[in-house]
Amino acid sequence: MFLQRVKDSTLSLKCISRLQAPVSTTAYGYQRVASRPEKDIKTEAAYAEELKHKLRIQYSRAKLGHFTQVPPHQENTFTNNAFLTSYLTRFIPQEVRESIWSDLTRFGQRAVTDIYSLGRECELNQPYVRTFDAWGNRRDELVTCEAWKRLKGISAEEGLIALAYEGKYGEYDRLYQMVKLGIFSPSSGLYSCPLAMTDGAAKTGMVSTSPYLKKAYRHLTSRDPAEFWTSGQWMTEKRGGSDVSGGTETVALDQHDGSHFLYGYKWFSSATDSDMTLTLASIISEDQPEPKSLGLAMFYLETRRDDGQLNGIEIVKLKNKLGTRQLPTAELLLDGALAYQVSDEGRGIASIANMLTITRLHNSVSACAAMRRILLLARDYSLRRTAFGQTVESHVLHQLTASRMEIIVRGCEALTYHCVRLLGREEAGTATAQESLVLRTLTPIMKMFTAKMAMKVVSEGLECFGGQGYIEDTGLPVILRDAQVLPIWEGTSNIMSFDFLRAVMKTNGEAVTALYGDIKEKTDNVKSSKLGSELEKSCVSVMNALDKLINFLQTNPESIQPAARDIATSVAYIYIGALLLDHSAWEGNNISIEVAKRWCDQQLVQLTPNQYSFNNRSVVMEGYDPQETYGPMM
Repeated sequence: MFLQRVKDSTLSLKCISRLQAPVSTTAYGYQRVASRPEKDIKTEAAYAEELKHKLRIQYSRAKLGHFTQVPPHQENTFTNNAFLTSYLTRFIPQEVRESIWSDLTRFGQRAVTDIYSLGRECELNQPYVRTFDAWGNRRDELVTCEAWKRLKGISAEEGLIALAYEGKYGEYDRLYQMVKLGIFSPSSGLYSCPLAMTDGAAKTGMVSTSPYLKKAYRHLTSRDPAEFWTSGQWMTEKRGGSDVSGGTETVALDQHDGSHFLYGYKWFSSATDSDMTLTLASIISEDQPEPKSLGLAMFYLETRRDDGQLNGIEIVKLKNKLGTRQLPTAELLLDGALAYQVSDEGRGIASIANMLTITRLHNSVSACAAMRRILLLARDYSLRRTAFGQTVESHVLHQLTASRMEIIVRGCEALTYHCVRLLGREEAGTATAQESLVLRTLTPIMKMFTAKMAMKVVSEGLECFGGQGYIEDTGLPVILRDAQVLPIWEGTSNIMSFDFLRAVMKTNGEAVTALYGDIKEKTDNVKSSKLGSELEKSCVSVMNALDKLINFLQTNPESIQPAARDIATSVAYIYIGALLLDHSAWEGNNISIEVAKRWCDQQLVQLTPNQYSFNNRSVVMEGYDPQETYGPMM
């Protein structure tokens, strides 16, 4: 029947002879076509295609066309960041640069090759918990992929924690470390998160006299993967959130031998696979089962006993998160976890403050790194993608959009690495009293501002890829999903704003005086530089904005609380303006001058006074009466 159809068709004799090629039988009974001339083999696909159309065969492949999009190429994360390399050239002495530059260049390339591949594997092979074994025994086995484990070893080998504590480069140790962490972060599959808490724990151990923390410090700062530990930071409980002092229910049962058993429920526990953790609890004893009124103490615990079993810890569940899915974040039940008190009662939150300062710096470094990654990818893609007859980068509107994002990122990098530099000076004992006060005042502002800008820039960056920016297979959407944690982790934007106000009130206004003096010194130096005449207008804009902000603080005390976020945001815009002007006066090229001017041309004071006295609750609650529907809510 089939041959009859062929004979009835208009196929050429060559095609018919091709169909009737001799066959032979293999030892297993299968038929195979006898060998054919080479030119016939070369045209086999053409024969098959012609036959398919002549015979109207139903099954065939889709016509996909010849065009495929070219994906963006990953660029060296370090050498392709013009602002960062310029910043380091300015603030790190030549002899130090000569020692670290090749390492940063090498690591910048490694970050977009094998480390990036490991990070993607972590995203595609997410952690899970094997709660019970086949025989019903509770195991609470946290399963992570091999790439996650490998990233721990790389973190040790590359000195991503150790660099800040080895003392090799003095006040530049911290800057070197944080730059390297910024290179690592966007490729790390979120391993940068446990490193942030590890760094915070190391800083706590460095300044502590506790023998337990001294022991931990040696592990936390090791370059040996076999010795290297990571640390958790288990503070958040069901009641708590940012209200740690009012929401911590965990208790520590005193064993009267220096140890305690912890009982409590930790609601968000990142770095669940860490080797140790720092946590907070109220102390009780058999004689006094209710916590004293002295407040919380800080405790050190190792997550596993000597036999390898969990130390009185049950993994209740892993959190199902919007992003950071590579990272195991869990709800943990502490049921007699053996721990050691490492602070006085009532000093727990103060003792863990060192950890919070470090983790907030990490948060900002990660925010800058996420923005820089999406910009580098979008920049490369714009040279490869054509639209309306020309490459995307040739369109003037795209150029403006991308330049606006670049200026935001440079501003955030300037603020973040300035704070890192101040921390390095403080740790080395070379910081002035004013610099230390400025660091304390700027840290919450830095964390809040860079995190909010990261969401703005990364979202805009995805648009640069059109529909491809929305496709998970490209590896682009994960940048946005992971960035969303940045405004939340280590304190939301409102909490950071209140933290800034607390710093102002706690110092009786000295924090504002320090900021004012610092900004004025920078703008005065710019005006007296060789570019003073060109940058003077921008310097005046910065100082006028600062005067306007301080006047508001002095004349509107009743509005300070509702205006807290606007005040903190204004400080960020003003201070970054001073930093960019200062850097452009040093660098002196047209690009840095343009960046500084454009930053200062925008609205630096973000206050909206007419909104602070309005009944904002009425706007939100209009049409909603929860008591009528549900009764009393509390």
